[in-house]
Amino acid sequence: MSLIATLAQLEAVRAGRARPAATVRHRHLSDRPLVFVPLTTAGEAGAPLGALVGTDRDAPRLLVVPQPRDRDLRFAFLAELADIVLPYVESYTEAVEAAERTETDPETGKRVKVEVDLCADAAQVIVPSRAGVDFVRLLGRSMRFRRTAEQDPETPHPAPPRVPLLGRWLTHYGERARVPGSSLLLAMTDLLGRHWATGQSTLEDQHLGALLAWIDPPEDAPSGAEAALRAELARDADGQLLCPPAGPATDPAFDNRLLAPAIERYDRARTALAAAEDGPAADQRLGALTAAEREIRALVASRTRPTWDAVWRGLDLLRELPAGAHVEERWTRDRWSFTGHRDRILAGEPPQPRRDDAVTAANKLATREREQARLDAQEALDDPLVMAGRRLAGEAFAGEVMDVVMTYSEGKRPAPRPLVTVRTEDRPRLGERVKVYRSLGGRPQSAEFVEQAAEDLVVLRIVDKMGRGKEPEAGSVPEKGDRVCFTLFEHEQRGGAKLPDPERTPWTHGGPPGERAAVPEAPDPLTEEDVL
Repeated sequence: MSLIATLAQLEAVRAGRARPAATVRHRHLSDRPLVFVPLTTAGEAGAPLGALVGTDRDAPRLLVVPQPRDRDLRFAFLAELADIVLPYVESYTEAVEAAERTETDPETGKRVKVEVDLCADAAQVIVPSRAGVDFVRLLGRSMRFRRTAEQDPETPHPAPPRVPLLGRWLTHYGERARVPGSSLLLAMTDLLGRHWATGQSTLEDQHLGALLAWIDPPEDAPSGAEAALRAELARDADGQLLCPPAGPATDPAFDNRLLAPAIERYDRARTALAAAEDGPAADQRLGALTAAEREIRALVASRTRPTWDAVWRGLDLLRELPAGAHVEERWTRDRWSFTGHRDRILAGEPPQPRRDDAVTAANKLATREREQARLDAQEALDDPLVMAGRRLAGEAFAGEVMDVVMTYSEGKRPAPRPLVTVRTEDRPRLGERVKVYRSLGGRPQSAEFVEQAAEDLVVLRIVDKMGRGKEPEAGSVPEKGDRVCFTLFEHEQRGGAKLPDPERTPWTHGGPPGERAAVPEAPDPLTEEDVL
């Protein structure tokens, strides 16, 4: 944690409410996001209990699995979820715009620019907490390999046709969420925690109700700390939490006192209906089954609706912040990712593998490291409050230009190398010929550290972005009296070493993927728990 983040937390404790950790919004927010509030069964992470899902804050769709251990009911839940999510995702796959992309020419091996279609926008999914992101990834992994009756008529438990397709999309969104700065799949607790500092730990910030209590406490709360404590612990006369957890796990008191008895009544009603013969008795038992299912739906709705409202309340707070300058650039990379996955599906490619090959895994790791460094740099450039943290850490410095002396490089064609003296109160970690950078019209301009002329005077030599002439272009060199900010970190991240194609994976890393594909992996053995 940076020093300025610690200071913001201390200020939050003293003030009794959250303090801003950013002056701009560092993530893209869609005009029509899909909010997904899932619940899982206690003790079975992959068994869905229910969910609220939709794009209309006033009309969410409630999905419920009255008996989570019933495989058919689970598939019905997933099929209904696919009927809601897939049309939303597919609504963004039609509208495209022309864009240029650099590709390798297979004949010449040279990098050339080609014009391709890029989706004009992408579908955005928002879940309440980080655990919701993990659940989306788990759902995708469990769904994308399901066999349908059309694919395999002999499969013992065929999945509805659109379930595997939804699994592929959820897997892609779950993987994309691991890329720093991506906004395709967002957790509301992470969004709010990035833009506000509370007086509690980051683990406690994963409770959406407590986090909102710090950021926007109710009028009757004396402080954010007391409001957060009430959100975490306050219960009604029946012992149920007034502010249910953001899921997907449920409160044990809810499971034991309300949900378990309701599911037991549902099981008894279903067993009685199966044993009944046609007639008035069967109608009566059908009514009992319907009432039991309606009771479970009401229970699930009572646990998910407060979280649903909290997510939209968080969106309202975030939309009050102006978007950062680099947010749209990162969203464009998300759109490229969305478009690429759409194209893979349309091309008939198989689902994502269970395990990545060595080259793909290394590429993913390199991408995440590069994007993390790029995100850190862009957030600092977009936000003075974030830049202040880098300045406190000695990774940047700001000050006033005191003097500019024009000098030139040696050689046949001398180039301008002006010496700029900056007065600063910061303490950057500078050394001999250390490079520093400043943003010049959105592009990084480099300079070299020359000397520390005095305790608060730094002399720099500008080395690029001044044009090709003997005299620097207008505005390319700071003038006396200008306020400037230089960073010790690069603004644009360089690519790493080129990795071989997957087909040329060395034997030390498992060999080419095709060698393993020659011997298919045996499926998991059938157990008693797989058949109810």
